[in-house]
Amino acid sequence: MGIGEEGHGSSTAGGVRKRGCSISKDDFLPEESFRSWGNYVNALSNTPARLLDRVVTRSDEQDELDAKERSVNQMKRSLNWWDLMWFGLGALVGAGIFVLTGLEARTDAGPAVVLSYAISGISAMLAVFCYTEFAVEIPVAGGSFAYLRVELGDFVAFIAAGNILLEYVIGSAAMARSWTSYFATLCGHQPDDFRIIVSSLAEGYNHLDPIAIGVCVIVSIIACKSTKASSRLNYIASVVHVLILLFIIIAGLMHADTKNFTPFMPFGPRGVFKASAVLFFAYSGFDAVSTMAEETKNPARDIPIGLVGSVLLTTVFYCALAAVLCLMQSYKNIDINAPFSVAFEAVGLGWGKYVVAAGALKGMTSVLLVNCVGQARYVTHISRTHMMPPLFSYVNAKSGTPANATIFMMTSSALLALFTSLDILSNLLSISTLFIFILVALALLVRRYYVSNVTTTEDRNKLLVLLALIVASSIGTAIIWGVTDDWKGYCVTLPIWFLATGGITVLVPKARSPKVWGVPLVPWIPSASIAINFFLLASMDKDSFIRFAIWTVLILVYYVFLGLHASYDTAKEIQKNSEWGKVEGGNASSATNCGFDGGDGRNEPVASSK
Repeated sequence: MGIGEEGHGSSTAGGVRKRGCSISKDDFLPEESFRSWGNYVNALSNTPARLLDRVVTRSDEQDELDAKERSVNQMKRSLNWWDLMWFGLGALVGAGIFVLTGLEARTDAGPAVVLSYAISGISAMLAVFCYTEFAVEIPVAGGSFAYLRVELGDFVAFIAAGNILLEYVIGSAAMARSWTSYFATLCGHQPDDFRIIVSSLAEGYNHLDPIAIGVCVIVSIIACKSTKASSRLNYIASVVHVLILLFIIIAGLMHADTKNFTPFMPFGPRGVFKASAVLFFAYSGFDAVSTMAEETKNPARDIPIGLVGSVLLTTVFYCALAAVLCLMQSYKNIDINAPFSVAFEAVGLGWGKYVVAAGALKGMTSVLLVNCVGQARYVTHISRTHMMPPLFSYVNAKSGTPANATIFMMTSSALLALFTSLDILSNLLSISTLFIFILVALALLVRRYYVSNVTTTEDRNKLLVLLALIVASSIGTAIIWGVTDDWKGYCVTLPIWFLATGGITVLVPKARSPKVWGVPLVPWIPSASIAINFFLLASMDKDSFIRFAIWTVLILVYYVFLGLHASYDTAKEIQKNSEWGKVEGGNASSATNCGFDGGDGRNEPVASSK
């Protein structure tokens, strides 16, 4: 529809009715709680009970798959492992490699920045394994939102999704703003030559960037046209990018001096790990690929190959580029703003800065495109639950893409990019990615070791205690790393983590095995992912946690006054329709209790029991 051919009608369960090119209140708040002011006041008076209901209610895999029906039309299954791998490369290998490498080599790791990238790659791979099992078994557009909703409940899923959507919007805005800067370099101009300076606006918001708007619009049009078209464009752009990266590696090696690798670790092991914490963010973005599971032809085969393959290739490129940079120049002379450009000039290849700029420009274009595709699918699935307006759950019949969600998210990014300077946008980026990686790893442990009506109360309680010990010991290790150089604390926290993880293996029987593809070495891999992500959080500054807390409070306010009541009404109506539709056997249970209250899992209002 764009916003127009069809709209969402009055059904709180996501029913849709055809009508003309218009939108109404029912496209945003069609639920019973918003029919009148009296209904809304009554809903607010029941907020505590409804909130408790949503906190302890888990969805079901089949519920998430059935939610696709609320999008009017189906997304087209047109992607294979080749498409997903190139989408992954497009999402991961952006402009950050051309900036972060020099910064961390110069200030934290020296030539050992190569090891930092390898450590970050291993950390990313642990998270990828967890995502992959979920994406194979729950192949829907919601990504981590759907996974967390199934295992940790509606409330946790919404908080996580709200934070990752903010990061997507700000990240896309920052990327669009950077696009102008690199484009200016290619043209031999300064970035402000292409911007409109409005002196009446506040500093930091007065350099209007119309090119950033144009880039967002073009990317949005491509993403709306079809996912396969986006894949082809990303594939072509990524091939060009890989060729540029290979040129940089080969040209750099031709001017390498092994003496520049001495000393290899000038800042010691702490510097290597500190750098790896920063460089980990060069690997964020693969979660966008998991949202394309609904459009994958053979999720069981294509998702593991696509996700794992893209992260492996990215790690190889990152380590090679880092090694080349440190071989071309002593780490002491690396420029932190334009490391590769300055390094090429230092060896007499001044024209190389244009190749670097072209590579960065292409990288940002791919990241923007994959972000646009991924964030729209997050919004689509969230809207299917009515935690966001159901208008955004619509899938266009012709293109098979979530047009409304795509337009909404990229419009938000474009407006931010028009007014807001890059340094302000960068400072707004939060810790959401690590937070969600931790939750997904926890959700995987819950998935393997807890099933309602299967796991005994005793085993459930043991699992709770051991999970709490894993989290507590991981936090303790991170705090020790962040505040002291004394290693004695690790002698307490690391054994606790090891014993708690081993305790799950020995003391808690598995309640479920993966149907098709599963993470190996469970519980060790998800437990290690939890520990490493907490460890990386310790490198974040105080302001990042403050921004994370402020945004979380804001989305909680939205949830309490709108999202909670909309999703509660929707779940209740789905439950009622399910009970009315019983034909055989009476499959009437509506939800599984979230976990961990000893109930029978039949007293909660979502579509079916686990």
